[in-house]
Amino acid sequence: MQYRRLGKSNLNVSALCLGTMMFGDQTDTAEASRIVASAREHGVNFIDTADVYTKGRSEEIVGELLQGQRHDWILATKLGNAMSPAPNHSHYSRHWIMAEVEHSLKRLRTDYLDILYLHRDFHDENLEEAVQALGDLIRSGKIRGFGLSNFRGWRIAEVVRLCEKNLVPLPLVCQPYYNLLNRMPEVEILPACHAYGIGVVPYSPIARGVLTGKYPPGQKPAEDTRAGRGDKRILETEFREESLLIADQLKQHSTARGIQLGQFATAWVLANSVISSVIAGPRTLEQMKDYYAAVELSVSAEEEAMVDALVPPGHASTHGYNDPGYPFFGRVAFR
Repeated sequence: MQYRRLGKSNLNVSALCLGTMMFGDQTDTAEASRIVASAREHGVNFIDTADVYTKGRSEEIVGELLQGQRHDWILATKLGNAMSPAPNHSHYSRHWIMAEVEHSLKRLRTDYLDILYLHRDFHDENLEEAVQALGDLIRSGKIRGFGLSNFRGWRIAEVVRLCEKNLVPLPLVCQPYYNLLNRMPEVEILPACHAYGIGVVPYSPIARGVLTGKYPPGQKPAEDTRAGRGDKRILETEFREESLLIADQLKQHSTARGIQLGQFATAWVLANSVISSVIAGPRTLEQMKDYYAAVELSVSAEEEAMVDALVPPGHASTHGYNDPGYPFFGRVAFR
């Protein structure tokens, strides 16, 4: 396992971060236990969950499995997405941040979090209130630092400004959706993180499974796959014909090289010097095992050029595409 500094912090994290979104959903406790044991055996020291993953069940499983080894792990969780229909059970009020951290600590069976992420950017949110609450949590010892997930570049800069204004330590890490089919973070998010010394830990290096090559273009997805189950997020993001065709081309290249496409896709993300770690989000132990070889793979200049020709730097695989979950709002029509 390789270890990298998390931005300009003094934390060293494994190049692979174990993502546990599937725990308690597609992955039962027994399989989760095997995954965590395997990851630890292979030197993984970074684990990621969220309160909203299976409505707290993922945190509960992680908390159970880390008993007796908590201090071997850098533990990250997230808050912000709705945990119930109640009006103050989501977003970033001081009320909810303070209450939900206590809930997460209880589910995770720990006294502190190494990293607490704001799970997504709500563009009309009062970020100063959130930053002040995070500062108090750091001073209390309940969190060691915080991060930002799914934040646009200018909002990352705004959080940094508010941290400096309120004497709160800067965010340690940013977690964007970044892979070779979605290079849009290269425009603003990655440069902002690099400028402020914020570590970058992207999720879904294999594009929600598309970059494993298991979805042949023009064919109905298998029923036991994420797309076959009708998962909303993959259907509105990477399950597009352009992405499937690119994945098919890259699969042929990877096969000729003697590696799996998912390993090449993960290695490509890690080959960016701005990246501190990358989240591996397995459903099964076999899927987790597939990630390990990616850490040792190199990406040649010719392969970088090949990817650039398929998906230009700063763009998505489909011209004009943007994730409907994060719409643009910069144009306000004059009335």
